Amino acid sequence: MNMVYRKRGRKKILLAAVMAAVSVLLAACGRDGTRVVFTAGPQEDEVFLINAEACKLPELMVLLTTTQNQYENVYGEEIWNASHEGVTLEENVKETVLARLAQIKTMYLLALEQGVELTEEETQRIDAAAEEYFASLNEEEIGLMGVTLDTVKKLYMEYTMADKVYGQIIQEINPEISDDEARTITVQHILIRTYYMDGEERVPYTEAEKQEAYAKAQGVYEEAVGGQDFEGLAVKYSEDDTITLSFRKGQVEKEFEDAAFALETNGISQVVATSEGYQIIKCINTFNREETDANKILIVEERRREVFNQEYDAFVKTLVRQLNEGLWDSVALIRNSQVRTDSFFDVYTKYFPQG
Repeated sequence: MNMVYRKRGRKKILLAAVMAAVSVLLAACGRDGTRVVFTAGPQEDEVFLINAEACKLPELMVLLTTTQNQYENVYGEEIWNASHEGVTLEENVKETVLARLAQIKTMYLLALEQGVELTEEETQRIDAAAEEYFASLNEEEIGLMGVTLDTVKKLYMEYTMADKVYGQIIQEINPEISDDEARTITVQHILIRTYYMDGEERVPYTEAEKQEAYAKAQGVYEEAVGGQDFEGLAVKYSEDDTITLSFRKGQVEKEFEDAAFALETNGISQVVATSEGYQIIKCINTFNREETDANKILIVEERRREVFNQEYDAFVKTLVRQLNEGLWDSVALIRNSQVRTDSFFDVYTKYFPQG
């Protein structure tokens, strides 16, 4: 959901948001968020095994160091002092890189099972990409990551195979998406809650309290349809920090969606009961051609991911996964001012453009 306007100011960077940003920085690492769970097992420099496919420590360090430097380029080195709900950002990044690398290895195995092969031209691009990235590394980076040219070639080869098997599985998925299904609407809303928070627990109002909340919402509704400025009423009465929302079907609670999509521009809904409380909704914009066309692309991609994930998840259940827990526990970010490499994914997308 795109939150366009906020009632009260917020700090721009909250730790929870920083932790969530991992998925954005690692978007090039994989196609979905499936987490692979491991048991104990592999030897020496193998971080994990999936069947006979090993992930060696230098492979992990390339992705981990790339991600570390992407973070530091944006937030500075002090970001690693951050933690959220008892989990440090370093731990979070380590776990995410491990899961995404396991996903690529799994997709590589799936590609082999489905008979996916690289063309000679693709192999040449992999070699060129690997040589360009490896040439960008200084001696300190090569030594501390333990990386070789063959390490990079293997990673780029597996990423390419993963991309190819994804494309092969979803190539026939081209659903027709109507304007109505894809359109984004923009509304303003006023929320009168029907619960209060006791720590982290939501406690519903009593029936008497709900009746009082409904009466308040009904009074606000009457002011709104009586000509009072809706945004001003929202600032005065709403118990949600967000006043303006933009969304398409399937992105908000059904009761809210149904009421919002039934409105014409500048129309105001009756009081709507939702899980959050009583809502009054004003439609600001019912249709935007540019956003609708963009949403159609997003919806098609969502449908394709759903189809791929079904096949991927079924394949995962057939695999034996083993983690070298001792080696994994020893993995840490490299703290060295000479280690600044952050172009692993940039080089890959240069030779294998996405989208």
